[in-house]
Amino acid sequence: MADKAPFLRPRKETAVQGITSTLATIWRIANPYFRSQDRWPGRLLLGAIVTIELAIVGITVLINQWNARFYNALQDRNWDAFTYELLYFCVLAAIFILLAVYQLYLNQWLQIRWRRWMTSHYLDRWLAGSNHYRMQLLGDAADNPDQRIAEDVKQFIDGGANGIGILPIGLGLLNSVVTLASFSVILWSLSAAAPLTLFGATWNIPGYLFWAALLYAVAGTALAHLVGRPLIALNFQQQRYEADFRFSLVRVRENAEQIALLEGEAAERDQLLDRFGRLAANWMAIMTRTKKLTFLTAGYGQIASVFPIVVISPAYFAGLVQLGGLTQTASAFGSVQGALSFFVDTYRRLAEWRAVIERLDGFDRSVAAAQAAAHTPPVIEVAEGTADAVSFKSLTVKLPNGAPLVDADGVSIAPGEHVLVSGPSGAGKSTLFRALAGVWPFGQGTIAVPKGAKVMMLPQRPYFPIAPLSAAVAYPAEPGTFDAAKVADLIAAVGLPALAARIEEEAHWNRMLSLGEQQRLGLARALLHAPDYLFLDEATASLDEPSEAALYKLLAERLPRATIVSIGHRATLTAFHRRRLAFMREGDRYALREGALSPAT
Repeated sequence: MADKAPFLRPRKETAVQGITSTLATIWRIANPYFRSQDRWPGRLLLGAIVTIELAIVGITVLINQWNARFYNALQDRNWDAFTYELLYFCVLAAIFILLAVYQLYLNQWLQIRWRRWMTSHYLDRWLAGSNHYRMQLLGDAADNPDQRIAEDVKQFIDGGANGIGILPIGLGLLNSVVTLASFSVILWSLSAAAPLTLFGATWNIPGYLFWAALLYAVAGTALAHLVGRPLIALNFQQQRYEADFRFSLVRVRENAEQIALLEGEAAERDQLLDRFGRLAANWMAIMTRTKKLTFLTAGYGQIASVFPIVVISPAYFAGLVQLGGLTQTASAFGSVQGALSFFVDTYRRLAEWRAVIERLDGFDRSVAAAQAAAHTPPVIEVAEGTADAVSFKSLTVKLPNGAPLVDADGVSIAPGEHVLVSGPSGAGKSTLFRALAGVWPFGQGTIAVPKGAKVMMLPQRPYFPIAPLSAAVAYPAEPGTFDAAKVADLIAAVGLPALAARIEEEAHWNRMLSLGEQQRLGLARALLHAPDYLFLDEATASLDEPSEAALYKLLAERLPRATIVSIGHRATLTAFHRRRLAFMREGDRYALREGALSPAT
């Protein structure tokens, strides 16, 4: 896949810069929720979750202390102490279970609230003011906004199947910090009670059990980072390749008829396998790196289970500590080592999560770039005019790369006019319509539209949502805005009486209907909305000439006061228009000029 958006690549940086940059990005993505209208419920839920997490750490400290008393009771064969400690443990276990259940419940509650807000936030920014269209024009079409909003937002918050998101990782870090502080004190005190004994000699090293756990964890963390760091870029690329392959499959499905007619199945298969080959090759690189990291983390974990016993065992065999002290030390050492090794244990999943952060950050930057393109001068300004006509003043329409395409100056279209726009293919006729609609900002100058005027654009290929036919034709109006009988009447009027009886049927109309039928429904939509200015961009090109003529007569009858501007190449269209605007070549661009209306148009 060609990389159309190089600014979305993971940036090369040092370890410290990488951590700082990632933390700043996380804050930039997460902070808006806690400043939104939903901030107080979110803050209260987060506060409750954090409080429960601290209580759970407190219970683990109590269980560690219970561990020593329980095993000492076993060693001393003290039945009364044994039964008491069992009852004590049952109380702690019951409290722990209750806290764990409600922490999970509140955590999930916060997750869905946060995800709902972020989804709405990203949808607003992506769709507002045709921003999604400008993102495609700027070369971001292959970066799969659907994946960013549907998958990456979820993974950012709760981690998805990997279990590593901002909430799990935040609670994990909190748990690690508090656990480290609590059990470091215990290990320090146990070091004084059971000094290091080697070869009959006793060494009074303050806190040696804590230092042993610290050194062990630091060594493991450094090795994990060294071995696993390439996984960040590999996981980032894997998501790109997966999304690209999925998008290509959807394209094949949506264009099945054209592919079948051209017998292009072999070519599509080769292209799909080529894209899958990139996906598979990157996955093999992930497998190789994951294998190395798993060797490290698995070995690290296995050694960790016996390492504290080895460290404390000389003091035990020297009679300086009882069995309960030995098990308490092993438990406390494991807690400290586990807290310090949080990074080691979750490194692979952290690498995947950082890729999610990079993708969301890239999406944010892409949205911002498209927004800036619409407002950073020079841009085409579509403004409310004081006159009744649509007019073009000092207008230059450009391509996104800045190349000039068409000029229009001093041209106006008065109310009620029927205007035919003609010119060579590629001259910029459709692009001029897009600029008038306000979705094409590239260029400079002003397009004035009468205040309060209702403008509608009908493209050559109309869009219909998957919905009941009545709602699909009424789009973008809310379902139920128009009377169903009126919708059915208009569908029949444009030459589709069979469809008029199916207005409550829900279907994928763009896939079910021919392009000619879709264009008829597009005209029914225009008649339903009754705009003041109707711009037809070859909106009847797939119809035969008699059908086209009948539909233009219908427009004139049903919309007698509407201004109709048509892009078309058929000579027969001249019968339905009283004026012609032509695109004429002038140097490196075209210019919109008055043209002669004749059958040879």
